Amino acid sequence: MTAPKTNPRASARLPRGFIDRGPAAFAATDRMLVAIKESYELYGFEAVETPFIEYTEALGKFLPDLDRPNEGVFSFKDDDEQWLSLRYDLTAPLARYVAEHFDQLPKPYRSYRAGFVFRNEKPGPGRFRQFMQFDADTVGAASVAADAEICMMAAETLEKLGVKRGDYVIKVNNRKVLDGVMEAIGLGGDNNAGRRLTVLRAIDKFDRLGRDGVALLLGAGRKDESGDFTKGAGLDTTQIAQVFALLDAGAQNNAETVARFADVFASTPIGQEGTAELRTIAELVEAAGFSDRVRIDPAVVRGLEYYTGPVFEAELTFEVQDEEGRPIRFGSVGGGGRYDGLVGRFRGENVPATGFSIGVSRLFSALTAINSPVVSAATQRGPVVVLVLDKDQVARYQSFVTKLREAGIRAELYLGSSGMNAQLKYADKRGSLCAVIQGSNERDHAEGPQLTIRDLALGAELAASTKDRADYLDLRARAQFTIPESELVASVREVLARHE
Repeated sequence: MTAPKTNPRASARLPRGFIDRGPAAFAATDRMLVAIKESYELYGFEAVETPFIEYTEALGKFLPDLDRPNEGVFSFKDDDEQWLSLRYDLTAPLARYVAEHFDQLPKPYRSYRAGFVFRNEKPGPGRFRQFMQFDADTVGAASVAADAEICMMAAETLEKLGVKRGDYVIKVNNRKVLDGVMEAIGLGGDNNAGRRLTVLRAIDKFDRLGRDGVALLLGAGRKDESGDFTKGAGLDTTQIAQVFALLDAGAQNNAETVARFADVFASTPIGQEGTAELRTIAELVEAAGFSDRVRIDPAVVRGLEYYTGPVFEAELTFEVQDEEGRPIRFGSVGGGGRYDGLVGRFRGENVPATGFSIGVSRLFSALTAINSPVVSAATQRGPVVVLVLDKDQVARYQSFVTKLREAGIRAELYLGSSGMNAQLKYADKRGSLCAVIQGSNERDHAEGPQLTIRDLALGAELAASTKDRADYLDLRARAQFTIPESELVASVREVLARHE
């Protein structure tokens, strides 16, 4: 007789580019989100939520003239043969939301959103296919005062999260300034789009590669340490000098940087316009006392596809050491800019908008590295565990759990089938601070029903104790003690208070 076929065992493995999060990471991230939310709300932004899935066409740049969307997004067809995609960022869904509800929303419309976004790209170290962002945007305000405000809010948010002043900088540039450079070196017009992109990407590497490396990328090209060659933009020496005139314009203060920009773009209208906007931002941040935290930087290049004016980047400037003692910097943990054309894709007219996005996962790693109280104090303790020693007394044990919960104390009834020692080990694994015990000895006590309260944290300390006898006895008395049932809530609160 042939044995029946069995289904192959499923493989318990996580897809590449994704991570699981345990209670500690979840609690720490939650504290981060609360702090960011409070900072955004202080500036008058209000919450809105958009779904994980949008029509692919709403995401814009991911719909080439092909049979399916490109590989940047996770996409599928619905039952109407319409392409749907997991959102790539939080900005495009906001643009769709504003366009759809345009007449009902107040203008300017100030909103914030937090949530996961998805990138169908090759994962790598610190690069995931699912990660969290937290955005704030102002839609309907053409004034660069909205951009300046976003930059100041970004600075205050980082400080609220535990990043010290001086350990970060909010860098600001303007897409019009960058376009002005392109015009000045003769790379305007649609036919030069590819070379412009190569130049801008070279500028973006200025902090990492320095002057010599960028000069090679602006010229014939550059060979890196591994021997790989990157073709350059093919600029001549005069054009390269004009690009460096912009990069060299950075000064000790914003006012001087803007003055140097004005000299660089004296004959370029679009560059002059961008310079004027940066001058206004410099004046606003100076008046608000943020000039030491918000700095105009000509090397900032962001969002080449859709930013239309000021662009900004939140950069952490401190160094930490990795596991092998090597210095590392986290660099950018957020950024944004003005995108006056994005909402207009749905309405046939430009709608001014500006916004800022925090990369929550990357910032979480940085906050962990500097032991920020926001994440280091976020250990999620387990609930008080009420042990079950006698199966016929489960209802009685459940009443203890109910009393604790009614008092606002997290509590659970042990629902397994193990004995007392295994139940206490379970409570330890849960990170619980306190266990409630009642066996027949406590229940039938001569003075009335009793409970034993065990302080699990002190119990662990007692097990590893090297104290003298008097201290040892005191510690043992506080680690486990017996009380009347009526003192349950007060006694548990006392134990929990010891470890706040």
